[in-house]
Amino acid sequence: MNAPLKVGPAADQGGQRVEMVTIDDAHAGQRIDNFLISKLKGVPKSHIYRILRSGEVRVNKGRIDQTYRLAAGDVVRVPPVRLATPKNQTPSKDEVFQVKTAGNARPAWDFLFEDDALLAIDKPAGLAVHGGSGISKGVIESLREQRPEAKFLELVHRLDRDTSGVLLIAKKRSALVALHAMLRGDHPESERIEKHYLALVEGEWPHAKKSVRIRLSKYVTREGERRVAVDEEDGQESHTIFTRLEEVAGCTLLDCDIRTGRTHQIRVHLASLGYPIIGDDKYGDFALNKRVAAAAHGGFKRMFLHAHRIAFAHPLTGEALRIEAPISGRAGKALERYLQHRRASR
Repeated sequence: MNAPLKVGPAADQGGQRVEMVTIDDAHAGQRIDNFLISKLKGVPKSHIYRILRSGEVRVNKGRIDQTYRLAAGDVVRVPPVRLATPKNQTPSKDEVFQVKTAGNARPAWDFLFEDDALLAIDKPAGLAVHGGSGISKGVIESLREQRPEAKFLELVHRLDRDTSGVLLIAKKRSALVALHAMLRGDHPESERIEKHYLALVEGEWPHAKKSVRIRLSKYVTREGERRVAVDEEDGQESHTIFTRLEEVAGCTLLDCDIRTGRTHQIRVHLASLGYPIIGDDKYGDFALNKRVAAAAHGGFKRMFLHAHRIAFAHPLTGEALRIEAPISGRAGKALERYLQHRRASR
């Protein structure tokens, strides 16, 4: 990535230095939290949000919150951050996955599309999109390591760690800004980004097609986990259109067309309606999940939510793009084993 121009002098604090960073055109429009995440590599997101809340990070000598968007010429005060490094740290699940898929072995993900402005990958389940919360490296950090010559690589959107499928990465700031505007709904409905997921749910879904609008609010558990709950009074509106694709032995495969992009939206919608996603360890049926893993002989230890298709107008050329991630490989084989078990047990 293009490094913003540093200006000084920088002050010492306990042997470490405060950096004063001037924002250039390449980083203009980026949220301050995302800027810090990319600059302070390896620093947990929880710590980055803590220094934002405390006022240690300043822009033009003033306090800002995590939603502030940088402008060219802004001067950002970046405080020193010291991280303890355990001597015998166990590699994360993501790092183990990447080691196993290095060299001539199976690649960590498949590339679905790439041009000068964008690339799209088929993210496996179990792989985080970015580092933080005990994960030192995710998809975006790995891509930057693999492509040190790349001047710009940023996530356009996010997928939950346990969700597989299409993930978009911007290679130009102009593409990122335009796609974020589409995601926020700044464009007409005809220019929105269309995202479809596949979900396998417990139970026989009774509707051929159903539009669901529910207000959702985020909260944090006592253990520090991020969760979402139905909150019809103060929550944000969320909208999903579910289409029944296939019923198999007491479970249903659904197409989920999300019209808003709230955290855990599909998972909470389906759980609140009494049709939890199979394998969902936050909102699902935990006893069922154990039976599922046993039925698949250890091969279905995941949530079955898959970002199947994304369609939009290319942010720079206007070309109509439709990118799909087929259900294949280990996920597809495990799903088929589970469905065969369900059929045989009825």
